[in-house]
Parts: sequence; structure tokens; C-alpha cells
Amino acid sequence: MPHLQFEISKKVNIEKKKKFIEEVKLIFCEVMQTGSYHIAITLREIDRYSIELGKVSQNEDVCLMNLDIREGRTGKQKRILAKEFILLVKEKFDIKKENQYVTITEHKGSDFNLFEKSLKTWKKNDKPLNG
Repeated sequence: MPHLQFEISKKVNIEKKKKFIEEVKLIFCEVMQTGSYHIAITLREIDRYSIELGKVSQNEDVCLMNLDIREGRTGKQKRILAKEFILLVKEKFDIKKENQYVTITEHKGSDFNLFEKSLKTWKKNDKPLNG
């Protein structure tokens, strides 16, 4: 169950949030070859002076991403995912590509738990909850 977390230094309207989250799901499913029913997404709007990316001046917006995923994906998949999310944030929230930072952390499937069950190790085109 991936947990895809996006922290942005600006406020956005509800419609933009809904569209962004839907596109995040679509990108993740396509790049990571999995279903969408088990994906968790967080979008946090953080005051500009409560978020920092060292190379960015404080009068510019930033986006920090923490992507917790199941282990087993290739380096190429992870790099494509990072770039696709950076482009999406640029398109939807007008945050410069160079003002974004992505951290990907891999976990065993059993580290991801729902009420129904723990997830298993990722395999291509899996649908861990049949969704």
C-alpha cells in the first residue's frame, strides 16, 4: 500500500486537489504496474516559512515528496515516477521543477497494513486488494 505524500508551500482550491490526487493515482498505477484500490495519498499545504529546500529562496514555492512504496520496482520505474510527479506538480500547482525534491523509501509488503490484511511482495500488474 503505497503512501504518496506531497507537501506544498501554497494553498490550492478543492477542485485542483481532487484532479491532482486522481492524476497521482493514474501515474502511479501506470508506472508501477499495479491497481489503485490500495493507494494512500496525502497532500499537505504548508506555510512557506514552515517548509525548506536549501537551494530555493524563501519567496519561491516548493514541493517535498515522500513516496513509501513496496520493494521490487526497478531503478528506472522509480526515476520515471519521480520525474512524472515533478512534472505534474509543475503543471497543477505551478511550482518550478527545480524547486521540488523526491524521496523514495522501499518497504517489504508486510510493512503495509490494512484492516483486511498485510500486503504481499509486489509483482507486476498486481491488485493486492482486487481493486
